[in-house]
Amino acid sequence: MTEVNKPDGVCKEAVYAAVYQSLAPKLRSFVYYRSGSVENAGDVVQEAFLRLWENCAKVLPEQASAWLFRVADNIFLKQKQREKVVLKYQWRQRGPALTYASPQEELEGREFQAQLEAALEALPDGAREVFLLNRMDGLKYREIAELLGISQKAVEKRMHRALVSLRELHAGI
Repeated sequence: MTEVNKPDGVCKEAVYAAVYQSLAPKLRSFVYYRSGSVENAGDVVQEAFLRLWENCAKVLPEQASAWLFRVADNIFLKQKQREKVVLKYQWRQRGPALTYASPQEELEGREFQAQLEAALEALPDGAREVFLLNRMDGLKYREIAELLGISQKAVEKRMHRALVSLRELHAGI
C-alpha cells in the first residue's frame, strides 16, 4: 500500500512522529512515576510506541494518547508480574539477602533527595501518580483523569490524600 492509500490512523510517518514528539515525554514520566526507574520507563515507552506502529491503522490520532497510556500501563503491570515470579524464585534459592549500609557512605548532598523519595514512596500508588503528574508534569486534574481513566473527583481525592500524607509524615520537606 502506498502512503496515500493507508487508512486513517497514525500510519503516516508525519502523524506518527508528531504523536511521538508530543506524547513520549509525558508517557516516560508516567511510567517513571510508576516504576521509579528511568531505564525501565524508556524501555516501556519504546515498546508502547512499537506496538502503536504495529497497530497504526487501528488507532486514530485523537485516540493515540489514551491508547498509548493504556498499553504502557499494561506493559508495566506485566513486567511487575514477571519480576515477582523471578524474585520469589531467587529468594527461595538464596534466602533473604542481607544488606548493610553505613551512614558514612551517605552523601550530604543526597539527604534531601532521599527524604523526598521516602515521602513519595510512602504515598499510596494512586496518590503518588496523581501528585507527580500534577506537581512535576504540570498536568491539570482533568488531564490526569483522562490519562488514568478515572473521574476528576477521584483525582481530586487522591491529590488531597497525597498532600495530607506528605504534611503529616514529612513536615520537613
